[in-house]
Amino acid sequence: MATESEGRAEERVEGWTEGQMDRDVCKLVHRFAQTLDVHVRRVAEGLGLTPSQVVALRELTEPITARELAHRMHCEPSNATFVLDRLEQQGLIERRPHPTDRRAKQIVLTEPGAALRARVLEETSARSPLTSLTAPQQESLRDLLRALVDPR
Repeated sequence: MATESEGRAEERVEGWTEGQMDRDVCKLVHRFAQTLDVHVRRVAEGLGLTPSQVVALRELTEPITARELAHRMHCEPSNATFVLDRLEQQGLIERRPHPTDRRAKQIVLTEPGAALRARVLEETSARSPLTSLTAPQQESLRDLLRALVDPR
């Protein structure tokens, strides 16, 4: 005899059982994440960067701390520090004293870093897998994904 929760899992959702819908959505999200990863890797290779450097440059929208950058990159602060060390060695960023927290440093793009960031943004958006969607579809996808990862 099926339990109540098993019965609900088999309820039909527009021709699919809930379990099938969940599996299908998970597979599609995973495949799309892989597609985005391949895209970022190609952009990185074309610009002589690592994928992590591409992500860091994309996320450096204003002066921020390494901890804030790690949060935006969804990685550990030590990983962000490693990426920042390489960007600093390449002359793409500078670490400056934080204006309000003397214990922290702010990450600031140098002029060459800002120019490279502009190229990163251009390259990632020009060949983005999202370009196959219309602008309203892209907005809908963004809103749906936001609702899934940040339910309020």
